[in-house]
Amino acid sequence: MDNEFLDISTSLRLQLAYGIGHILNDVCASLWFTYFLVFFHLVLEFSPSQAGYLMLIGQIVDALSTPFVGYHSDHTNNFMSARYGKRKLWHLFGTVCVLISFPFIFMECVGCTLTHKWAQMFYFAAFIVVFQIGWAAVQISHLSLIPELAEDPHVRTHLTAIRYGFTVFSNIFVYLMTWIILHVTGNCDKEQVGPSDAWKFRQIMLIVLSVGTIASVLFHFSVSEKPSRNQISTNEYGSSTLHCDVLRKFLLYQVAGIYMSTRLVVNVSQVLIPLYLHHTLGLAARALAVVPLAMYLGSLAAAGVQRLAPRSFTRKLSYLLGSACALSGFIWVYIDSNHNYKVNFIYVVAVLIGFGGAQMLVTSLSLTADLVGDSTEASAFVYGIMSFSDKLSCGVAIALIQMYADSGGLYYYRDALSWVCGSATILGLVLTLVLPNRSHNSLIVNGPSPINADEDEITSSSE
Repeated sequence: MDNEFLDISTSLRLQLAYGIGHILNDVCASLWFTYFLVFFHLVLEFSPSQAGYLMLIGQIVDALSTPFVGYHSDHTNNFMSARYGKRKLWHLFGTVCVLISFPFIFMECVGCTLTHKWAQMFYFAAFIVVFQIGWAAVQISHLSLIPELAEDPHVRTHLTAIRYGFTVFSNIFVYLMTWIILHVTGNCDKEQVGPSDAWKFRQIMLIVLSVGTIASVLFHFSVSEKPSRNQISTNEYGSSTLHCDVLRKFLLYQVAGIYMSTRLVVNVSQVLIPLYLHHTLGLAARALAVVPLAMYLGSLAAAGVQRLAPRSFTRKLSYLLGSACALSGFIWVYIDSNHNYKVNFIYVVAVLIGFGGAQMLVTSLSLTADLVGDSTEASAFVYGIMSFSDKLSCGVAIALIQMYADSGGLYYYRDALSWVCGSATILGLVLTLVLPNRSHNSLIVNGPSPINADEDEITSSSE
């Protein structure tokens, strides 16, 4: 009994230590996706298309960085990586890049506030490039630690769920800080966001960045990375054959489509909801903090469901539950806009979208961990492929939406939110439902892949 208790407590400490390692990325991503367009369009007064292009630049850099980081993370083999861990080494590099660049994104152009907006775009784009490279390095290295730290698929699901739980807490923290600062420094119940609020966003950024920095330091002192259980094979020319084998697997692209669709639902809704609240519903600044907060309270419930789900709760059933909740929320957004909806039901819709998106996202990440299986030597590359599809599709979608925003009319953001996110939800569900119940092999090693098997089947098949 004592040994069992010790194992449980050790596992819990490991999960908590692992979870805090992505808080810095989470708080930055919360500001990036929720308030980037708000800040650049409503506060700095860039045009919708200019703000969309800046976000597209960031998403393209992130998309290109993720497979690059994934490939080189798998191949990192030097004195420092041997002592410190190759995943943690890339995590440290990314953390430094984020800390030296992100503060300048949510501040007015230093020494160039009076220059033309197109000239300022080069200034902000430089910091965005560095930030997105660092963000990608932290994300991929942190995700690829999941197969390194745990061999049992059920434990990997727990790590994924607790990682998303910390993501939810990080977003809740950002929205609470936003509401507090907007509430204390002005009449956020009646006034909308404008150029005079630039210093408020700077204060929010500095507070959340400080918390993320502390979390990253604790992560690096608390988590010890194990050596990879497998070595990457090379051909006669010295290049890796493993990643080529991965790219030849059709299942990789099917799961990548699920992950891309899920991220479109989560990220595009996070970007468009503040603009939908401001332009379509005409709500005050308070709603731009409280409604996203309601979304992430729904996400927190989803993380709890995933954490407590029995082993018989399959991936397909989990994704179906999430997509049904999210789709009902997007349909409600499209059909309702009366006063009672603005005052009360908008929060119900936010919870539905938040719960559904979180359920879909955790499930899609679990599917990715299933693909990796025991072949942790290529895990970063696999996660990089997933993230590439996600970042590029989100960036293009948001840029296209912003290009036509000026001429879109009052209900433009409502329609964009409903149709884009609703269609992505349906696509992700279809791709999930047509997954094979038991594939003949995983991406790399022989043996069953636990796409739709319950966890007992996973354990027995891996043995």
